[in-house]
Amino acid sequence: MPTSRISSATFYKWKAKFGGMDGSDARWLKVLETENARLKKLLADSMLDVSILKDLLRTP
Repeated sequence: MPTSRISSATFYKWKAKFGGMDGSDARWLKVLETENARLKKLLADSMLDVSILKDLLRTP
């Protein structure tokens, strides 16, 4: 393992995740993970909006 300030566990986790990728694959994975997080947040916000609107409609 290269000398660094990360733990061995972190190094091997990263190696397992990114070991078979070249630099462009790793960058593309990061882009996809970022987009996925953004979409999950949008979905959660939309679900909250729907829940609030349903509650408002139920209130007499």
